[in-house]
Amino acid sequence: MKLFIASDIHGDYEAASAVAERYRESGADRLVLLGDLLYHGPRNDLPSGYAPKKVIELLNSLKDDILAVRGNCEAEVDQMVLEFPVLAEYALIEADGVRMFVTHGHKYNMGSLPPLRAGEVLLHGHTHVTAAVAFGNGNLYINPGSVSIPKENTPKGYVIYEDGCFSFRRLSDGGEFDAVTVRGKS
Repeated sequence: MKLFIASDIHGDYEAASAVAERYRESGADRLVLLGDLLYHGPRNDLPSGYAPKKVIELLNSLKDDILAVRGNCEAEVDQMVLEFPVLAEYALIEADGVRMFVTHGHKYNMGSLPPLRAGEVLLHGHTHVTAAVAFGNGNLYINPGSVSIPKENTPKGYVIYEDGCFSFRRLSDGGEFDAVTVRGKS
């Protein structure tokens, strides 16, 4: 299974359009969105491409491909305009024998771990900073950063998961800038 993982669109239509384009190019089976889809939030500057109504239309056109979790900027009103579920706090995904706890990161994160079994992956956004950190009992923390408002000099980016490998990619050109393989996978 091939997953395209992105986070923190924050209503930026330019970023959402690039995500849709890269997703189609990737041939991934699912588009996994880690929350904060429409609203930029009170702590962030307004993204240059801020147009949440256009983001709604674009994401709804991909509704059958999207698995999304709720970010701290999602509200029940967002579910009224989006045609795919966005209010779950987390999801569990298993792909190629790798189990991932998928969440936004404002509730469950490295400082407040969810219940994880040995070897499971904690996958979240929220910080707007890319990360790949081994911890615990063979666990791995993966953060794709933000496609709209990256922080700490990280690029606007996303992650492709396939065959036990998390490939960090630049949104601008799809180029890989880092990769991490799950322990026990070749």
